Amino acid sequence: MDVALVPPLMVSTGFLPTGSLLQSLIHICNEVCSMEKLPVLQARNISTMIRRIKLLTSLFEEIQESNGPLPPSSVLCLTELFSVIRRAKFLIQDCKDGSFLWGLMQTELVSNQFYVLVKELGRALDILPLSLLKVTADIREQIELLHRQAKRVELFIDLKELERREELLVLMGSNSEKNKKNKGFIDLVKVKDILCSIGLRNTMDYEEETLKLEAEAHKQAGSGGLIVVSNINNLISLVSYCKSIIFIDDEFEKPSKEDLKVQSTPSNRYYDHSSSSQSLIPNVPDEFRCPISLDLMKDPVIVASGHTYDRNSIAQWINSGHQTCPKSGQKLIHMALIPNYALKSLMQQWCEENNVPQVQSSPSSSSDLERSNSKRDLYEHAVDHISVVKAAVDAVKLTAEFLVGKLATGSPDIQKQAAYELRLLAKTGMDNRRIIAEAGAIPFLVTLLRSHEPRIQENAVTALLNLSIYNNNKILIMAAGAIDSIVNVLESGNTMEARENAAAAIFSLSMIDDCKVTIGKHPRAIPALVRLLKEGTPAGKKDAAIALFNLAVYNANKVSVVFAGAVPLLIELLMDDKAGITDDALAVLALLLGCSEGLEEIGKSRILVPILIDLLRFGSPKGKENSITLLLGLCKDGGEEVARRLLMNPRSIPSLQGLAADGSLKARRKADALLRLLNRCCFQSQNQIG
Repeated sequence: MDVALVPPLMVSTGFLPTGSLLQSLIHICNEVCSMEKLPVLQARNISTMIRRIKLLTSLFEEIQESNGPLPPSSVLCLTELFSVIRRAKFLIQDCKDGSFLWGLMQTELVSNQFYVLVKELGRALDILPLSLLKVTADIREQIELLHRQAKRVELFIDLKELERREELLVLMGSNSEKNKKNKGFIDLVKVKDILCSIGLRNTMDYEEETLKLEAEAHKQAGSGGLIVVSNINNLISLVSYCKSIIFIDDEFEKPSKEDLKVQSTPSNRYYDHSSSSQSLIPNVPDEFRCPISLDLMKDPVIVASGHTYDRNSIAQWINSGHQTCPKSGQKLIHMALIPNYALKSLMQQWCEENNVPQVQSSPSSSSDLERSNSKRDLYEHAVDHISVVKAAVDAVKLTAEFLVGKLATGSPDIQKQAAYELRLLAKTGMDNRRIIAEAGAIPFLVTLLRSHEPRIQENAVTALLNLSIYNNNKILIMAAGAIDSIVNVLESGNTMEARENAAAAIFSLSMIDDCKVTIGKHPRAIPALVRLLKEGTPAGKKDAAIALFNLAVYNANKVSVVFAGAVPLLIELLMDDKAGITDDALAVLALLLGCSEGLEEIGKSRILVPILIDLLRFGSPKGKENSITLLLGLCKDGGEEVARRLLMNPRSIPSLQGLAADGSLKARRKADALLRLLNRCCFQSQNQIG
């Protein structure tokens, strides 16, 4: 919140006319006093500031009603008051519209900004000639009282806000050690109470708070430094995690009939108190036994088939070379082991009720995923600028694992919501994208691309797009066999947004050279992009164009792009101002010149040359470069007809000469080459005539 840095209204030789100044003062005072839905934070500072401004409104209205001339000394005072009230309005608006959590973290700073404004108000009233103004005695007394109060005002910082902030930081910091030892969740009850106390009460509030924090992080990125941005990102992670657990858990964790049966069975039928060995524990519920070892599970995990096993047992099964589910015989489409937190919670509750000792998984049986997590822990400690960083990373990890579990076992409605939450979580931060992938989300999201439910498909493809921004995830997405499903969405997705995000995902994946080859070989990928180039919204057309550009960088794909019919569409888009992708279309056309099929197809157009000549004059710097590239390519290798058409156009030579003199280095070089070529063509024509 940088409201205190807003400069005062500068007044030098030109004061506003008296009438305009008073009208402006009354107008801005009314704006402040009519503000609705004021925030919970800074409540006292805001309310007292509004009360002071209301008193000043009465003064300004009386002065205006008197219609008398104002003493010159009062104009300076009124101008200073306008500056103070204007900055007070901005500060209150910032408190109202900004992030509540960031406001809580900045309590002292914001309180001090209110204090400074009141002090400036007092200094402005120092030079107010009340005795010379035609106002009533009541107004004069009120303004004198306001002046005295402003002169002796003290800084007010709400102790309750400080307590809430300290409680929140303690909870976030202490959670790091809890999660390290036993993967325990943060104390959600306390966190929810704190967030509720500052105005975050429902899922919409949480979503708005996330957007406000992201905006604050963007604003602070240029001036606040890495630690400030890191702190804000930690708060984003906390809000996202709490939203997922607090508001989704009620819907997600509806127990099945089997779970209800387990919970309602009398506890005394399960455990023989004479033995503590697992093999001697009779009547353990079948749901708690591993289908492989038949023992009480220590660490239940879900495999791709949806069945649950003990981590040790299924890891040994997979490591021995098996690629099928032991229970169903179904082939596993991936080898990710997703923690089954819901079942583990029921097991822990049952063990506590029946005095069954809970044995933790041994370190020697940890999976590769767990070993990679330990490496990640070392990395996280290395960049732990402040105590809450580790807690925030743990919150993202827990959120991701929780949501992936819902993707694996939830109903369609639950899968839709989980995919949406993962989509949002993957939107910001490379760490978030890495952690989500490590939680095993990618294979499940790929599976959801085949869903007939529009929102599930849209959320899944957008989540994969966001995840693909992290380079390592590109490889994982390709390895999960995602291309065929992404192309299906691109070709015939349930919504246009899903199709366009599929195109953007192809663009992102094709940043890796090997992916360019794989995607280009898919028989329907490039034709589907060309179709979107024709049917999509302006944003979708741009996504398709940049994806085609990336793919056409690989020479073998150029011919496929040409044969798919891209060239006429790209030329048509050069004339479509609404599409707004002129530069992207030019870049693809310039690349397609690199193959004979592309050169031939581009040369067939009768409207392209005049368009390119206009772009030489009015295009962007990059557009001008690509326009010259196209013209130069068309004029070479027997393109005499194009050269003659250029010479006949009165605008072409001046445009080329201007670029040769003032264009970019690349534009100057190509403009010189094209001018020499046109000069030779002109010379040859004269010789033939001669």
